[in-house]
Amino acid sequence: MSIEISNESPMEVNGPDLVAVAKFAMERMNVHPAAELSMTLVDLDTMADLHMRWMDLPGPTDVMSFPMDELTPGGRPDAREPGPSMLGDIVLCPEFAADQAEKAGHSVEHELNVLTVHGVLHLLGYDHAEAEEEKEMFGLQNRILDEWYEHLRDAERRARLAVRDRRLLGKTGFLRNSDS
Repeated sequence: MSIEISNESPMEVNGPDLVAVAKFAMERMNVHPAAELSMTLVDLDTMADLHMRWMDLPGPTDVMSFPMDELTPGGRPDAREPGPSMLGDIVLCPEFAADQAEKAGHSVEHELNVLTVHGVLHLLGYDHAEAEEEKEMFGLQNRILDEWYEHLRDAERRARLAVRDRRLLGKTGFLRNSDS
């Protein structure tokens, strides 16, 4: 998957982490591995302008999604195989997200992860205008985020075990003897 990120906001954010959670969400949603996604982080004024221009709503918001290619699950029956496509653009406002994170009592990083997954789901056609849609979309969003954090915990655990194993094997001389 090709995911480009551009931080045009005044806040420092961990771009690689946002790319990783977007990729994880796309993989969980079975998006074609060659699909492309663009993520742009903007300031409050830019987001307010986009919000008014595209949604006719005043003020900034947290995330907006702009789908490019219409994706249909399984593709067309007469197509040989679904191929890569431009999924679309996600625009995030870290300043707005920071305010939401503070009110919710969690980190800005978590809020940006939530918004990234939310944006990916919007690109895939999910919406929350109706109660049933909201239940489906937010349930899916929460499940993907739970799996993401479990994935991170597993990676951290494996890294700690690898360090421990190298240290133990080095003390026993196994690593030195096996190199000969």
